[in-house]
Amino acid sequence: MPKLNSPAELEELRQETLAKRDPNKPCITLCSGTGCHAYGSEKVNAAFAEEIKKQGLEGEIDIRRTGCHGFCERGTLVVIYPKEICYTNVQPEDAAEVVQSVKESKVVDRLLYTDPVTGEKITYELEIPFYANQQRTIFGPNRRIDPQNIEDYLALGGYRALAKALTQMTPEAVLEEVKRSNLRGRGGGGFSTGRKWEATRDAPGEPKYVIVNCDEGDPGAYMNRALMEGNPHSVLEGLAIGAYAIGSHEGFIYVRAEYPLAVENVGIAIRQAEEYGLLGENIFGSGFDFKVKVHRGAGAFVSGESSALMTAIEGKVGEPRPKYIHTSEKGIWDGPSCLNNVETWANVPLIINNGAAWFDSIGSERNTGTKIFSLVGKVNNTGLVEVPLGTSLRHIIYNIGGGIPGGKKFKVVQTGGPSGGCIPEQFLDSPIDFDELTKLGSMMGSGGMIVMDEDTCMVDTARYFLDFLSDESCGKCTPCREGIRQMLGILTDICEGRSKEGDIELLEELAEVVKDTSLCALGGTAPNPILTTLRYFRDEYKAHIEQKKCPAFVCKELTSYYIDPAKCEACMICLRNCPTGAIDGGKGKIHVVDQSKCTKCGTCFDICPDRFNAVVRISGEPVPPPPSEEERVIVRVEK
Repeated sequence: MPKLNSPAELEELRQETLAKRDPNKPCITLCSGTGCHAYGSEKVNAAFAEEIKKQGLEGEIDIRRTGCHGFCERGTLVVIYPKEICYTNVQPEDAAEVVQSVKESKVVDRLLYTDPVTGEKITYELEIPFYANQQRTIFGPNRRIDPQNIEDYLALGGYRALAKALTQMTPEAVLEEVKRSNLRGRGGGGFSTGRKWEATRDAPGEPKYVIVNCDEGDPGAYMNRALMEGNPHSVLEGLAIGAYAIGSHEGFIYVRAEYPLAVENVGIAIRQAEEYGLLGENIFGSGFDFKVKVHRGAGAFVSGESSALMTAIEGKVGEPRPKYIHTSEKGIWDGPSCLNNVETWANVPLIINNGAAWFDSIGSERNTGTKIFSLVGKVNNTGLVEVPLGTSLRHIIYNIGGGIPGGKKFKVVQTGGPSGGCIPEQFLDSPIDFDELTKLGSMMGSGGMIVMDEDTCMVDTARYFLDFLSDESCGKCTPCREGIRQMLGILTDICEGRSKEGDIELLEELAEVVKDTSLCALGGTAPNPILTTLRYFRDEYKAHIEQKKCPAFVCKELTSYYIDPAKCEACMICLRNCPTGAIDGGKGKIHVVDQSKCTKCGTCFDICPDRFNAVVRISGEPVPPPPSEEERVIVRVEK
């Protein structure tokens, strides 16, 4: 492949690529992100290829495997271009009917998305409320690009921003454009991207390094993974522009080992970019050299912290180090190093192409641009959501997410990963931005958003996140290593009925110490789940401690199951399904739970027919005594 030596050659190649493509030719695109892989998109793709061949339509209908479309709840997702007809939950056995419908310009109604509110079938992808209520400036191209084919990225204007930066702008001009855009780092801290670049550029010492953080260890978060899998060239282009502005000639992409598809696709993208001369020596004849290496992380959550990540790249154990000297001054091998996450780098080409004023016009004051969130948990439409910063939680959860399933009530949304905070219902109309989330006791993090309903115990939720953080602490500093473990122990005692007066105050004291004295952000933010749940749900802590009661019936040690003799119809369903044989009964005999055998799994409660509702959950009060043998006989009166 001849290398591109100028922006003119890049534009010529783009026009040649577009000329070879018929925009009116039918194309079946399949979401091939990790989520749809799990749904079986590989088999769906094979079925489409076989069916096209079987119907003699090779050359008449194209197939393209794209990156993640975001609507992970409905995979495998298939979109038919050029009309953008969207089919959800597609299976291999649907291939024949879909191919036939494309051939005949018809629509397969049964595979269309059905709006749960109106019952209406929606034909086109961008009219589905999940998509219609978003603004997908970064994530949108995913659905049009085969991440393993650089020509798809070039056809959409890819690498035009890099060409502009290298041939029409000085490094100082690029830096100033990013500063004027007010882009803040999407990795969690929200620090000014331009100021971080400037600090690295101005730091003494050579060489300088630029780094992509694709570690993303938050449970339920996968924004960076989806971008790296689906549009790796956008990240490479942003990284190269940043390197030019900073004066760096070497970059690293740190990817979790648990992201094999992201590793594969970015590796292919790097090789393709090098073949076209978009990475390497003398890019676009500008005299600027830049090379990129991929470093696979070992899976440690703490390695998402900047200094720990850099230590891991050096080949050492991924542990943080004190930042009395910033990594912008001494990072990898003591060289000035600039680290941003995947989403931050992917914004850069948009800023260079469209201008700082355009970017600054999106979002809210001091919080410009869009942000991708991973919307998961107790919400109808789970997936990846991109909205302008400043959008309300209510809009995301209800207009995009479709509300809470099963008619349940919303309780909290946890943002910012395991070190984030829990935000209750009264703040649903709060704008989502870096500053507002901090005021509420939470944080942006990389964009994780876990929705919880009324059946959630907030004490157990805090315990769950502290358990994760206790395992993931590297152990280097005492406040984090010992403090998290001690807080976890207190939370476990509260959930298991061993709590005592003063535990709340002790938790608060420990939380403040760990927050103020830990070496890195893992320990510094670890108390957030405790502090926010205490701030908004203190009454639940008191119920656990003072009454030994779990209001949500989640904590097993505080919950018992009892069969109401007045409602039991001796249907024997609970008896047959009890995994420990803890239920005694028979035909015509009221059932009884043997508390000594009961493991409090809740199976009996879940399967008791709604028409009876005989199984009762009890917390904070003694279990009523069982009826006598004589009272257990059910006398049925014939009507």
